Amino acid sequence: MCCPPAISALFCLWCKSGCRKSTVASTLTFFPPEPSLYKFERIAKDGRTLKDDEDATSKEYREVLNGNAGGTEGLGSTDIDESMTHLPEAETHGQTQEQLKSPMEQLTEQAEERRKRSKIRKVRDDKDVEAGVTYRLALDNRLVLPPHDQNSITAVKVPGHKKNDGALISTLIYRLPEGQVNENTKTIIYSHGNATDIGAMFPIQVILALSLRCHVVVYDYSGYGESGGVPDEQNTYLDIEAVYDYVLNNVADKKPENVILYGQSVGSGPCCYLASKNDQIGGMVLHSPFTSGMRVLTPSRALACLDIYPNIDRIKHVNCPVMVIHGCLDQEVDVSHGREMNDAVPEEFKREPWWVPDRGHNDITEGRGKLAEYLQRLRAFMRSLEE
Repeated sequence: MCCPPAISALFCLWCKSGCRKSTVASTLTFFPPEPSLYKFERIAKDGRTLKDDEDATSKEYREVLNGNAGGTEGLGSTDIDESMTHLPEAETHGQTQEQLKSPMEQLTEQAEERRKRSKIRKVRDDKDVEAGVTYRLALDNRLVLPPHDQNSITAVKVPGHKKNDGALISTLIYRLPEGQVNENTKTIIYSHGNATDIGAMFPIQVILALSLRCHVVVYDYSGYGESGGVPDEQNTYLDIEAVYDYVLNNVADKKPENVILYGQSVGSGPCCYLASKNDQIGGMVLHSPFTSGMRVLTPSRALACLDIYPNIDRIKHVNCPVMVIHGCLDQEVDVSHGREMNDAVPEEFKREPWWVPDRGHNDITEGRGKLAEYLQRLRAFMRSLEE
């Protein structure tokens, strides 16, 4: 029996990338929302709002638009992004036999298009840095927003790691008013779930900041929203390291014990990574976490060579209090993942988990009653950090 076209395409992609597991893993893992639910308006030094095509006259910008700014040969881990998750069968609707392209051709074309978009963003971001451009948050008007202080919001593009070509990371900071801040004020770094971005996360960001009386920082992974680069496991590690360094020096008053990591779903990966190697972090909340990426698909270790985010191994090495939250009705990441993660936390760092009896993967905070309980339990966790 022949392999299905999607499997064949993934196998070809794996071979062409030099047998890099991250290429296939990224294809199956990352789903940035399109279109994004926010925009960073670009503000010039003189206060003008710059248009999206403001740099269209520059030579570098034109070269990228025309496809002359570097080839696409030798696809590697940073060449594949969310467009790959649309499997070939879904792309052939309405095509004639003559127009029909092989799955590998479609995957390669999609990769090239995303690379091109990443290069365009890189040119613009570099010019913005040079010109001293700042940013202002513009949210999708479909979002329902809680009351908030517009002056508490700071939109920044955090300088990325050199290993990720210095791709800027779109970051949204919600600060408490100065009069409410003291030496023990916490800062939450929120690593969001998969098919979302910092625009969609803004309402809960505000609620957490005001209810827990802390600063809350939410960022987009490489290739998500207005961040540069492309989605990739290793890039998410570089992203959270860069954001953590920025927060430590610009928000948390250089006090790592006041920084709390919050990882939801796929966000549990970069959080466990950072917490396992940094023994100064103040605490961590894991919301609907998984033990590892491949274990979500199958408990078999036959495909362990393609696994990503080995959270179950890293959680054993954390040196901070950990709270696990997981819905008992979760059909995307079974609650057994959360229970295993909680069991693996070193005993001295375990905090009371919350196994939510009537909730799934994405609805834990839905409804006034559940939201109130969610905040109550997070407050208890925050208080435990001072004990």
